[in-house]
Amino acid sequence: MEVGKLTVQRRPTLGKGSAHKLRAQGLVPGVCYGATSNGPMEPFPITVDVKALKASLDPIRKQNTVIDLTVTTEGKPSTTLSALVKDYQIHATRREITHVDLLAIDPTKEVSAEVPIEYVGKPKGAIEGGQLRILIRALDVKAKPADIPVKFTIDVTELDLGDVLHVSHVQMPKGVHALTGLEQAIVTCAAPTADKAETVVAATEVAAVDPKAAAAAAKPGAPAAAGAKTAAPAAAAPAKAPAKK
Repeated sequence: MEVGKLTVQRRPTLGKGSAHKLRAQGLVPGVCYGATSNGPMEPFPITVDVKALKASLDPIRKQNTVIDLTVTTEGKPSTTLSALVKDYQIHATRREITHVDLLAIDPTKEVSAEVPIEYVGKPKGAIEGGQLRILIRALDVKAKPADIPVKFTIDVTELDLGDVLHVSHVQMPKGVHALTGLEQAIVTCAAPTADKAETVVAATEVAAVDPKAAAAAAKPGAPAAAGAKTAAPAAAAPAKAPAKK
């Protein structure tokens, strides 16, 4: 088994019965469709070795690995294709792959792919209690297979309270075009909720009196720090004079 190379078999039989037998052998049913340099091709059923499939994927590029696919018929190689893992199904409880879709491609033509986004840095708005909210974790793009990026890295350090980054802020490498709408928001530094905002203000007031108590005041349910304003205690009732005999 080698990265970027996979051999599958044409599947002569269909149905649930044959699929169960395949899975018992560590194999899963699948389908191959798409196009080659000669044009569109008819879809055909295949049998895939799950371990071999996982080994064929580059650990970094993962599902965007271009695979040299060898298709065998009755044990003999019959077709060689370039392909991508387009989709796969996983069993709800066993979490095992149960079906695989392979997309045959022409390496010289653009294809659509999903590329993950990696967010790095700490937004400066976090100083005021802001929270980083990730809205999109991957972008749909179109590019030639060899030009598909491994990932997009987004630095969120300059995000202040209320700032939003959109798809249009993501720098696309040469030959890569975004399919996700350019005005789609991908990440924001959201203002704190009312409770958290009050906590931040309280911590600031305490810090003016006792900087060491600021952190304690910022914690929900924390006791009031020394020097912080608190309600004055009620005056004690005067003691009664002893009754005269």
